[in-house]
Amino acid sequence: MRSHVLGRTIVSLTAVAGIAAGSLAAAGTCYAAPAPAAQPVVGAPAAAQATQNFGLSTAGAVNVQRFLKSDWGYTGRLDGLLGTESWEAFQRYLKRYWGYTDAIDGDPGANTIKALQRLLKEHYGYTGKIDGDAGTETRAAFKRFAGG
Repeated sequence: MRSHVLGRTIVSLTAVAGIAAGSLAAAGTCYAAPAPAAQPVVGAPAAAQATQNFGLSTAGAVNVQRFLKSDWGYTGRLDGLLGTESWEAFQRYLKRYWGYTDAIDGDPGANTIKALQRLLKEHYGYTGKIDGDAGTETRAAFKRFAGG
């Protein structure tokens, strides 16, 4: 008789464990918390955060920022990241001496690069076209301008 009692107990415990496991599995899917809603990203405009060093090292970019700080109204940090403020100051310089005619907007677009290429052609060994493309030759001359 004991074997029947023991057998029934094991079967009952197995059934209870199975039911409990099934309930827990169902609870995992039925009662799961909903996925969090997407949160909008709030911050500064992408252009304000973008930097364009055109191949300069951090040290070279700091040299450019020092130059811009000395005479061209750059008031930002000497952090080696040529961002909007750096390029606005550079555009003031390029407008005064190198034929830049667009807005002072801090975006180093094609016209900014053309004016930069005129400067680099005159003083820093740039031999390429004045085409507004900051290619390999422009970057090499810009490094010379930056002192390294």
